[in-house]
Amino acid sequence: MLLRAGSRAAPPGAPAGAQRLCGAVQQQLRLFGVCRRAVGAAGGLGAGSTAARLTAAQSASPAANLATDAAAAKAKVEYEAVIGIETHVQLGTRTKAFCGCASEFGAEPNTHVCPVCLGHPGTLPVLNADVVRKSVLAGLALNARVALESKFDRKQYFYPDLPKGYQISQYDVPLCEGGWVEVIVPDTSTSTGGESRRIGVTRAHVEEDAGKLVHGGAASLSGSDFSLVDYNRAGVPLLEIVSEPDMRTGAEAAAYGAEIRRIMRFLGVSDGNMAEGSMRCDVNISVRPVGRAEFGTKVEIKNMNSFNAMQRAIEFEIARQVEAIEGGRSGEVVQETRLWDEGRQCTYSMRKKEGLADYRYFPEPDLPPLVLTQQWVDEVQASMPELPAQVRARYAALGLSQYDALVLSDDLGLSRYYDAVVAAGAPPKPAANWVMGDVNAWVKEQRADWAALPMAPAALAEMIGLIEDGTISGKIGKEVLPALLAGEGGAGAGAVRALVEAKGLVQISDPAALAAIVDGVLAANQKQLQQYREGKTKLQGFFVGAVMKESKGRANPAELNRILMERLNAPAE
Repeated sequence: MLLRAGSRAAPPGAPAGAQRLCGAVQQQLRLFGVCRRAVGAAGGLGAGSTAARLTAAQSASPAANLATDAAAAKAKVEYEAVIGIETHVQLGTRTKAFCGCASEFGAEPNTHVCPVCLGHPGTLPVLNADVVRKSVLAGLALNARVALESKFDRKQYFYPDLPKGYQISQYDVPLCEGGWVEVIVPDTSTSTGGESRRIGVTRAHVEEDAGKLVHGGAASLSGSDFSLVDYNRAGVPLLEIVSEPDMRTGAEAAAYGAEIRRIMRFLGVSDGNMAEGSMRCDVNISVRPVGRAEFGTKVEIKNMNSFNAMQRAIEFEIARQVEAIEGGRSGEVVQETRLWDEGRQCTYSMRKKEGLADYRYFPEPDLPPLVLTQQWVDEVQASMPELPAQVRARYAALGLSQYDALVLSDDLGLSRYYDAVVAAGAPPKPAANWVMGDVNAWVKEQRADWAALPMAPAALAEMIGLIEDGTISGKIGKEVLPALLAGEGGAGAGAVRALVEAKGLVQISDPAALAAIVDGVLAANQKQLQQYREGKTKLQGFFVGAVMKESKGRANPAELNRILMERLNAPAE
């Protein structure tokens, strides 16, 4: 739908769905045009703002960069950040929360809408039972208490992407309360894992999503020529997970967000695709002097489409607030919503943050209380799949490092594939190395689905077994892998061995055969042999390479080195 002040027509090339406008929305457009001009005049990154000064400092002279670094260092020593996150998870239901419209992503604009999700007078919402089940499953996975009776409320606010003028949410009696999540904060100085932290979860409640605004002529509302609104997303079910303010660094916040996404994916309640908006994190940050119990002024940050961006946004915002306080401009730190600008690597003001009173919550009159039975909750609990933390513990029991366990449990498809490779007989550590390394690199490059990988887990397990028993070397394994990933070899017992033999890649381990190759190489390189025996021992690598070339890479490395050293160090005849 087109949002342009003073105009009812969509611009040339606008999607057909943008033409679907009703009289009520037209009134929104006229008001929105006035609001947009006001925001455009007041918003943006002013030249005199702290964010602008910090951004300029980061791109200025080395001395300015050193000053900024010094300010960041001082912030770490004298101030601490207090960080909480509101995570909005789109639940992967077939239909929307309160109507029968499809909730799939990527359809033509305004094609998955109906009078209910558009808020037409006289329509009544009906709660989707799958929303309740997925929300309870997620709440239990977050170690939260599930309320046997909760209720829905209307959250009032005005914005063109909210067709009803209010959002159905839960306010004072949410579905889930009082949970926690165990996260691993990676140690960037090593590749061995990280520190374990427990982050509290205040609540998790059900609500509906708003539509999506697309601004023409600019990346944001300010400076755009027109705006389009797609109501396909309006009414899509969300589970909002609110953390306790337990995090102190951007790294901790990113680790928490990543673990929430892993949990949702392992449960199958959401795909957690941040690029498509299936999972969105709003970060609340304040700073205070170390040792003070009272919180500082809370600032909300939005518009981060990755956990890496979240970490950088938090680090910038902490430095911005500390710099303002230390510079005697604490009045610049106000309760507001700021957006992260990925291009400029800074935050900028979007709007002053509303308070709870502004939302004028009251009980949703069109929905009865949500009443559950303990028996039903227990049944949902019994259906709980293995969670990421449990997977990591299982991998640790196999002897894998914390780092390996973290990588393997980061993706459900990867984890399941690895489990299948080990179940087919591969030793855990070599299997982890191959799955995390070459195979994972191929999957990412091809954007392949682990569940549909042409190479069966049993085929990889057989190849690893051939390496372990000396039939082929690791180098030959890397040569065979592309063929296996293309589906050659099949999954039958002995299929990979047959492929290796057919390609003539079986490793040469027979001592007599290797000795003959070594003797031939030495005979052909008498000058280098003499230089080696005169003390130029670095030529050992030259001979190893020559033998490997002569054997077409099939020489058993260990046996080759043993025979070669015997020949090189033998007395000259």
